[in-house]
Amino acid sequence: MAGKTAVKAKKSEIVKKFGTQATNTGTPEVQVALITSRIAELNDHFKGHIKDFSAKRGLLKLVGQRRRLLAYLKGHDQDRYLKLIQKLELRK
Repeated sequence: MAGKTAVKAKKSEIVKKFGTQATNTGTPEVQVALITSRIAELNDHFKGHIKDFSAKRGLLKLVGQRRRLLAYLKGHDQDRYLKLIQKLELRK
């Protein structure tokens, strides 16, 4: 597992890339991007820990939260939604 400074650096990098400001973490785009990075980390974790069912539950909760945020964004601003899924390469 990465150290705290590495996690903070990765999070700040994602916020800068997807946010309107460096400190704006409340936009749906930033939240979805952060959740997507956590989902990717958990997927890598499961390659070595197949029977980690408590982490699998956490993964499913994250996927549901991301789905709800994407549905909100799709309903409120279609253009931002399309740009986000294209940047994150979520759907094809």
